[in-house]
Amino acid sequence: MDHAKVAGEVVDAVGGASNISAAAHCATRLRLVIADESTINQQALDDNEDLKGTFAAGGMFQIIVGPGDVDQVYAHMVSDHGVREVSKDEAKEEAESGGNLFSRFIKMIADIFVPILPALIAGGLLMALHSILTAEGLFAEQPVVKMYPWLEDYDSLINLVSSAAFASLPVLVGFSAAKRFGGNTYLGAAMGAAMVSPSLLSAYSVAKPEVAAGFWAYTDQSSVWTLFGLEVTKVGYQAMVIPTLVVTWIMCLIEKSLHKVLKGTADFLLTPLITLLVTGFLAFVVVGPFTREVSNHLTDGVNWLYTSLGLFGGLIFGFFYSAIVVTGLHQSFPAIEIPLLPVNGGVGDFIFPVASMANVAQGAAALAVFFKTRDGKLKGLAGAGGVSAVFGITEPAIFGVNLRLRWPFFIAMGASAIGSVGVALLNVRGQALGAAGFVGFVSIVPKSIPAYVALEVLVFALSFGVTFAYAVTRGKADMAGRAAAAPAKAPAVAAAPASSASTASAPATAPSFSDEAVADLSVGSPLAGAVVPLEQVKDESFAKGMLGPGIGIDPADGVVVAPFDGTVTVAFPTGHAYGLKSASGVQVLIHVGMDTVKLDGKGFTPRVAKGDVVRRGDVLAEVDLDVIRAAGYETITPVVVTNKKKFAAVAPVASGQIRRGDALLQVSPKEA
Repeated sequence: MDHAKVAGEVVDAVGGASNISAAAHCATRLRLVIADESTINQQALDDNEDLKGTFAAGGMFQIIVGPGDVDQVYAHMVSDHGVREVSKDEAKEEAESGGNLFSRFIKMIADIFVPILPALIAGGLLMALHSILTAEGLFAEQPVVKMYPWLEDYDSLINLVSSAAFASLPVLVGFSAAKRFGGNTYLGAAMGAAMVSPSLLSAYSVAKPEVAAGFWAYTDQSSVWTLFGLEVTKVGYQAMVIPTLVVTWIMCLIEKSLHKVLKGTADFLLTPLITLLVTGFLAFVVVGPFTREVSNHLTDGVNWLYTSLGLFGGLIFGFFYSAIVVTGLHQSFPAIEIPLLPVNGGVGDFIFPVASMANVAQGAAALAVFFKTRDGKLKGLAGAGGVSAVFGITEPAIFGVNLRLRWPFFIAMGASAIGSVGVALLNVRGQALGAAGFVGFVSIVPKSIPAYVALEVLVFALSFGVTFAYAVTRGKADMAGRAAAAPAKAPAVAAAPASSASTASAPATAPSFSDEAVADLSVGSPLAGAVVPLEQVKDESFAKGMLGPGIGIDPADGVVVAPFDGTVTVAFPTGHAYGLKSASGVQVLIHVGMDTVKLDGKGFTPRVAKGDVVRRGDVLAEVDLDVIRAAGYETITPVVVTNKKKFAAVAPVASGQIRRGDALLQVSPKEA
């Protein structure tokens, strides 16, 4: 790789050095804070054979270069083009401070809720299953559990598990929010647990005087505290989002302030104590009661506005929902939807069925493109994105297809508006969170399921039919070339072709290896632990194979060893990532954990440096896995072959539990 040339191409493609507010890099990728992302020439980056892919994450535009090359490309960007050099933490802070206050707020909400959505969706779908089993008149006059009494205990267990995520929501939000605000995640979870303590009257029972009276009689305690001359009602915050967010934010401010004042043992012992004590008083005396009212008024206000506007409300919301997805604002909707759910005392969620109409419409439009386009790459994007969208995940269809062609996006918006008018007219409401698409019927109030399914079919037919007809009559020129020629302006993930092998600096004196080592193309396991498929690694560049084929390991301990005889080509000072080249020419990247570069070396003890010659089983590093876990990061370690193009195939040969040194990957040579 010509590192200087690639640096110049990257700078030009992202709009010049003046468009790069700050730049940093990790073991494999450039991390750029871009001033104006609309100027990025995505096509130029996709077509560059020396780059492995691009994606936007954490407010930064990230370009995958590869181990051993990224640092040299970065150095040329700084020295040759005057790009502003910062640390990874500084780049992250600058990325988070970029944009207006509103966009930063939406991003913050997304960062908090995206990690906990799987628990909420799973709980929502289980609630939906419970409702189907207990609904009268859905399949027959009697509910399913009455028709088949043996199902009653199963249904009871399902109902118990389904409500856990919502009843304990402050614990989940407290943990996730503390991580986002830079505080101790376990203090955040502890504060959330206090807000739903069984010693408090459940928020679900506040509106039921007889239940509340029975609770206080059973517990034999007063229903109020007398604190600072004020009477504070002992009520929990089940399913409350806004109070938990504000309380956790205050907790993190207190904790970080104490860390600056207290040091050593005093910090270790007193900071958690004082943080929880002060936050606890504020949470129940001031912040909680006030934000509870704010949360209730916000939810009631949004529902009132939608209800008062009637069909017009459904039309507006349905038409603009996909545009809202483009901005990312939809990530904030769970805070409004959760209090609307019947299980939380709400009247039912109107946002979910409207979102389903929009998702199905965008998916249908993308599938129409799939059937009409002759462009192979666009056909692949449209097929996969369309299917994904009708089952609830629209970003691939929207960013990869519909927005690039424009007219399918607008046609889908119109079809969604028509379906959402039906949602408002028939008062279709959701009873749980779930996949907002065809399978979302299980999350709808049972009596509205037939109407929901009929509206979904109508929306799909309208969006698909109009898009297909437009393509036949007026869209042929667009389908043939415009999508492929025009780069998308949204910062969507776009994987480039895998690059050629990176060339690492060789030591001054070539090392001597045995004939067996030179002929050995196998890769041993650098860790003991459990084998994990690469696609399950929580990092897009690894999971999608952008950095090369390989496998993941969930480590049992922190001793990392060389997987073969070879040379160390990359050894980060932080100790979290190592690149090695075997005597037979196989280049491997070992990345210990996910996002562990942010630990800045804490918990890592490197035992080798760049240029060192290692033998199979030599210790590369010793890692304290508890430090990684305490910081909230994954310990799963991907092991990938970064120069796969030089070989015929790379195949995992391990599964289940594995020991250090066991066969992990087998590399096959190309035929002469």
